[in-house]
Amino acid sequence: MQRAILKEAKDKMKKSEESLQRELGQIRAGRANASLLDRIHVEYYGVPTPLNQIAQIAVPEARVLMITPFDKNSLADVEKAILASDLGISPANDGNVIRLVIPQLTEDRRKELAKEVGKYGENAKIAVRNIRREAIDELKKLEKNKDISEDELRTLEKDVQQITDNSTDNIDKIVAEKETELMEV
Repeated sequence: MQRAILKEAKDKMKKSEESLQRELGQIRAGRANASLLDRIHVEYYGVPTPLNQIAQIAVPEARVLMITPFDKNSLADVEKAILASDLGISPANDGNVIRLVIPQLTEDRRKELAKEVGKYGENAKIAVRNIRREAIDELKKLEKNKDISEDELRTLEKDVQQITDNSTDNIDKIVAEKETELMEV
């Protein structure tokens, strides 16, 4: 039972790390990345559809995203969805494909984004600490019900803390990598 609690806590912490990586992937760092378009949904035959399901997204150059819709009739809808999104990039439509040129980031904007990355990292650490607290509460319930001894509880709490420390270290590494990527010119 106690091993199941530890495994569940570890899995949840891993999901928090993965969630952080997805969130950070959507922050544009001055270079083209297809994950920038993950949140964009296009009105396609009356149904909001993720952009990556109705178009091919390619990165022909370091700062250019090229979107080629599978259905040429949806080109205007894709362009409208990009304009309506919070990307802040104007699409260039040539009748066949849409090009998004990612502008170079200013030094101030890089620092702003680095702070934002730090906030995302802190939120992920808070989530991990909440998972740790839940796991320790579950273990304390086992001890209260006399399923485990007080000594076993202390050992298991140390195990939970070790899992938490590993997860927060991973989060720090993810944040540091993204900040380094942002500060590169």
